[in-house]
Amino acid sequence: MNLRENFSAILHYRPYDRMPVVHFGFWDTLLVAWAKEGHISMDQALNWKDGNETDQEISHILGFDGNWCQIFGDSGKGGLFPNFERRILETLPDGHLKVMDEIGVIVFEKENTVSIPMEIDHLLVDRKSYEEHYKWRLQYSDERIDFEKLRSLKNRSPESPLGINCGSLFGDFRCWAGLTGTAYIYADDKDLFKEIIADTADLYYRIVKRILEEYDDFDFGHFWEDICFRNGPMISPDVFAEIVGPHYRRITSLLLEHDIDIVSVDCDGKIDALVPVWLENGVNTMFPIEVGTWNGNIKPWREKYGRDLRGIGGMNKNVFLEDYTAIDREIERLKPFVESGGFIPCPDHKIAQGAKWENVRYYCDRMRKVFG
Repeated sequence: MNLRENFSAILHYRPYDRMPVVHFGFWDTLLVAWAKEGHISMDQALNWKDGNETDQEISHILGFDGNWCQIFGDSGKGGLFPNFERRILETLPDGHLKVMDEIGVIVFEKENTVSIPMEIDHLLVDRKSYEEHYKWRLQYSDERIDFEKLRSLKNRSPESPLGINCGSLFGDFRCWAGLTGTAYIYADDKDLFKEIIADTADLYYRIVKRILEEYDDFDFGHFWEDICFRNGPMISPDVFAEIVGPHYRRITSLLLEHDIDIVSVDCDGKIDALVPVWLENGVNTMFPIEVGTWNGNIKPWREKYGRDLRGIGGMNKNVFLEDYTAIDREIERLKPFVESGGFIPCPDHKIAQGAKWENVRYYCDRMRKVFG
């Protein structure tokens, strides 16, 4: 069985040959550090991107089968189209830049700083700003589809799993307006809140539909949200179920029409309160199951929801900063989750600055020895 066949077998609870050894990308600064240590070339470090040829090269040198994040998203441009023009609004004495970014958020940035910029203001605050700056940027057109790239998929290798990007139904909105801003819009104008989500969801539905009309040999559908903190979701689960849930169901039903029955969602943080909403609306695979300070893992979900729920992730990437003993301990911790089926271990986020090359190599070797 090849990687794609094993991937499908595991997530459908069928017998498989071996567990795929996959990752979720790398911090750019880590790759530069590894290049300086001589493990990879600087060209590889600077040209890396999730799923590209350089990513595959680095993955195979380390011993991974590949980057799990093989999401075919760049064939269908979702979100704002066109983006806002990025503009520097002010340069401050301490070196910070006040910038309006590509999604209309005003942020503080500092050169050579690797972190999420601090948001200080947003263009999206009410119906007037939505209609002036955003609504027209969420209209579907065939310009959003890269048909040439889509056609090239017909010649792709049949051995690797491939997902279709289904977009973000609340996470995009949260990025445009900010967490506080989305709460104010909900409180001040619930109809607008619902309209923004409906417009966003309809755009992604139409993109997915158009892609599937051209090519539908995908192994899974994939959503992105990132709408949870360490203590739970940024949105009331009841509101999420009422307003966002039906739009998930519309897209997952479309996927099922094309025999795509594995659907995952990438959401960081403690997602427990949103898991039942996703499951009820056709999303059955949780990712990346961050270990974090709350020790996230698939066990309590599996006990509660049974085999309807799958998972990819759940491996504490921080052990790469430690030693072989820590890695052995982490793999041992993952054993019962793997044995329960429907679960593929994967570092629970991008492998971060400070990870030791030899530790990552050792992890790949041990995964194959332990899980076959």
